[in-house]
Amino acid sequence: MIVKVCGMRDPENIRALQQLDVDWMGFIFWPQSPRFVQMVSSRAGIIPDYSSLKEDRPTAKEQTITSNIKRVGVFVDEMPQSIVTRVYNYHLDIVQLHGSESRAMIENLRRTLVPDIQPDIKIMKAISIETADDFKKTADYEGAVDYFLFDTKCQEVGGSGQRFNWALLDEYKGDKPFILSGGIAPDMAEEIMQIKHPQFLGIDLNSRFETEPGVKDIEKIKSFVSLLRK
Repeated sequence: MIVKVCGMRDPENIRALQQLDVDWMGFIFWPQSPRFVQMVSSRAGIIPDYSSLKEDRPTAKEQTITSNIKRVGVFVDEMPQSIVTRVYNYHLDIVQLHGSESRAMIENLRRTLVPDIQPDIKIMKAISIETADDFKKTADYEGAVDYFLFDTKCQEVGGSGQRFNWALLDEYKGDKPFILSGGIAPDMAEEIMQIKHPQFLGIDLNSRFETEPGVKDIEKIKSFVSLLRK
């Protein structure tokens, strides 16, 4: 099971998290989010923002996130060129689109990134779920994305701490794997392990594991992951 921890931005917190058995680490590039990745110095930061410096990509010495953890960049209706710049500067492995991005935009984005900028890039489209009908939206993106992320429909864009009715997952009939997000809490490990959908790939942890926006409770995540991995 893939374990993604999203909304990371504090350097020390990132260093602590990368010692745990997690698979993906998410960084939010949406300025309205309280977890927005802002520029930090290369000395203090794990993923310094080089986009405004117009310099070469960070050296291998500066790439301090361990290689087995995939970097996920989260974008909300962002201009494609800005996404491309972030993929290049931050060495992103996965682009998560959390707005109303069209299929055409996604296809154009992939053509720009592959093969010259990031040949192995994966694209994940978030779909907000409230009713069974919401899964029909996935049909618009089949064949254009690699994964879906099913989140709770709400006014916020992620990190709301709210969950939708997981029984609705049976209504998803697509052939793309999905990540489950929205209100996952430390006491839900057993419930998560009961999900048997054939396309269920993993989970996205965020606000219910925080001490404050953008800062994760490392011990809570460690205990939760150990239950999932047993």
